[in-house]
Amino acid sequence: MQKVAIFGAAGAIGQSVAAVLEARGIEFRAVGRSRQKLEQAFGAMAHAEIFPADLSEGRSAGSAARGVETIIYCVGLPYPSHSLHPALMRTTLEAAKLVGVPQVVLSSSVYGYGVPRTARVAESHPREPHTRKGQYRKQQEDLVMAAHAEGAIQGMIVRLPDFYGPNSDLSLANPMIRAALEGKTANWYGPVHSLHEFVFTPDAGPVILDLAARPECYGQAWNFGGPEAIPTVDFITRIYRAVGRAPKYRVMGAALLKLAGLFNRDAREVVEMLYLQETPVILDDSKLTAKLGAPHKTSYEEGIRLTLEWMRGRNGSV
Repeated sequence: MQKVAIFGAAGAIGQSVAAVLEARGIEFRAVGRSRQKLEQAFGAMAHAEIFPADLSEGRSAGSAARGVETIIYCVGLPYPSHSLHPALMRTTLEAAKLVGVPQVVLSSSVYGYGVPRTARVAESHPREPHTRKGQYRKQQEDLVMAAHAEGAIQGMIVRLPDFYGPNSDLSLANPMIRAALEGKTANWYGPVHSLHEFVFTPDAGPVILDLAARPECYGQAWNFGGPEAIPTVDFITRIYRAVGRAPKYRVMGAALLKLAGLFNRDAREVVEMLYLQETPVILDDSKLTAKLGAPHKTSYEEGIRLTLEWMRGRNGSV
């Protein structure tokens, strides 16, 4: 690979991709809205170019894209802003076309699949999202595949489950790990006894880049799942065990979230996503394994341990 631009570089997946590029000696442009966050995350990296940009504005997005071979799109948005996903993707694709970027890789989620019809969900599973956030994600993915079909760019989608790990404080899992570290009660949304999977964020970067480096992988979607599907209560138990405490958790169901949503928009936005705990989407990534071989997947015990180390190192011992 030649020079890469990471759009949404300061997020958890963006930083995972950046760490791999730095280790491999590949120049990359770290693109995001906040120069301060970019400097904090990438200022010490020898191969990073810090590039603040507003990806909602075409000229700014074009400047961020100019001169690179591949855009790795990792822009994350809080739930209340998910409606911006298609618009930001459209601006990115137009910028890529304008300045001649040949390849765009979208890091996506399971939201576009909707309620699963099978125990494990492969890339061939119908995408029938019934939630607004799932529809926004599907629209975003469709824009990438449409641009690929037109021959404007080479497009690819990499779908990930919920994640946790360093720099992942906006995830569902990291707040539970922090609660355990501080001796507090963890919050979970929806059933805790249904299966779930989480990917450790440092595992995502190598997979995304290994796919991006293979021309034959474009024009397709690829799933990358966690190390195993486990009941959420098992994941919570492993977290508290790692800090030497008994599990303490609070289950927030639809009724409680709707009540909280009267005063908190974030809580209101979670309600439509509870189906992911009631009818979980467990990714089948056998297609990826057939292409790349078995990718490294950090065990939950090791991932929790490393996340605790990161939290302690960032904020001091707890």
